[in-house]
Amino acid sequence: MVSSPHEAMHRIFQEYPGLFSRVSEVLGVDIPAPTSAIALPTDLTEARPVERRVDTLLRIETEHDGPFVLAIEAQGKKDPRKTASWPYYVSYLHNRYGLPILLLVVCQDQATAEWATRPISIGVRQWQTLTLNPLVAGPHNMPVITDVAEARKDLALATLAAITHADNPDVGAILKTLSAALRDTPEAIADPIVELTAQGLGNRPAAQQWRNLVAVDTSFYKSFISEEIRDEGRAEGQAESLLLVLEARGITLADEAREKITSCHDLQLLRQWLNRAITAATIEEVFAGE
Repeated sequence: MVSSPHEAMHRIFQEYPGLFSRVSEVLGVDIPAPTSAIALPTDLTEARPVERRVDTLLRIETEHDGPFVLAIEAQGKKDPRKTASWPYYVSYLHNRYGLPILLLVVCQDQATAEWATRPISIGVRQWQTLTLNPLVAGPHNMPVITDVAEARKDLALATLAAITHADNPDVGAILKTLSAALRDTPEAIADPIVELTAQGLGNRPAAQQWRNLVAVDTSFYKSFISEEIRDEGRAEGQAESLLLVLEARGITLADEAREKITSCHDLQLLRQWLNRAITAATIEEVFAGE
């Protein structure tokens, strides 16, 4: 699994295409609810060797307003190159599909969201030939959901909201609400949400809070994140065993070496170190070849 907030911020729309109509409502734009959605190829490369890829691309069908194409970009930081890429995406997609095009940018910090919101204009001072206005979802406009009943009404929106508020000081309460909302949810529905939330939190401190919350509810124990939690527990046990063997054999550990052992989550590597520690005379011999 690619454990990346970038992946989660756009992949959630692949899992729940109908989420966009709720997000657009939150953003104050009246987009008709979809009747169906089809994932389109994300490769926008032309015949010449210039590769361009949008993160997620969906063809959205509506009941009365016809179809449109939704391009979704997950943006972790400001990137000046996007001022060239995004207008290209929209123009190319409009030419390719002949349908209305919407660009949604999902961010996790306010500075990036404010940057992404700025219109991109192409033209001269006297006349702008093309102006691109991305829709932007981020911590500045996504709801802070701390009511379990509200989260249960729309789990996909609650998940995206939790991801976009990953750096919110109240993220613990947000994640606790989402976890509680999933407590009696069928595994087939809960597991993708557990995974997407873990991806979206990345390496932030909130990620461990989420793991702890998920671990409390045994209904999630078949999900990938529970397997990771179990592996972390095994790694901690192996690290403790290694430290005990080194202590018993009188091998002195510097703080750096101790940190290397306690922060390692690779079970195979820890077992390798443990086997070496049985006969090694120094810590350097334990770490040999690493």
